[in-house]
Amino acid sequence: MNYSQQTIRAARYIGQSFMITLSHTNRLLVTIQYPYEKLITSERFRGRIHFEFDKCIACEVCVRVCPIDLLVVDWRLETNIRKKRLLNDSIDFGICIFCGNCVEYCPTNYLSMTEEYELSTYDCHELKYNQTALGRLPISIIGDSTTRTIMNSTQLKIATGKSLDSKTITNY
Repeated sequence: MNYSQQTIRAARYIGQSFMITLSHTNRLLVTIQYPYEKLITSERFRGRIHFEFDKCIACEVCVRVCPIDLLVVDWRLETNIRKKRLLNDSIDFGICIFCGNCVEYCPTNYLSMTEEYELSTYDCHELKYNQTALGRLPISIIGDSTTRTIMNSTQLKIATGKSLDSKTITNY
């Protein structure tokens, strides 16, 4: 190939790459500034497990359906009323795979998944939640005044009812 053909070929490659770059300008923003902006989780998000101690009947269904035998349920049989009484319940979130089987199969709905996803710590022993920590109500992302909440793309599409581009998300 001569010099002019090489120049035309290089210009074509540069033009193609420039067109690809321009086509990305109208796409949705993906990156958020995490500590200052947080995504609102979807309805079926599986975060930290919330536990209501009074509803539990100590049937141990959650223990049997857990694929990694994670849940620890301690109970005592009350002979005078012939019922089990729950003494302690604990979960190690360092091992939990957040599959949701324990929540799904619980007959009394005493377990529920929350929107809380910030469980990171420097010590793995802090991830072992006892019944007091499991009973703590989750912190709502929407109510946090220090951060700006951002809806994910499917929630925005439903709310606005139109197609989304990068200008729609930043102006919302």
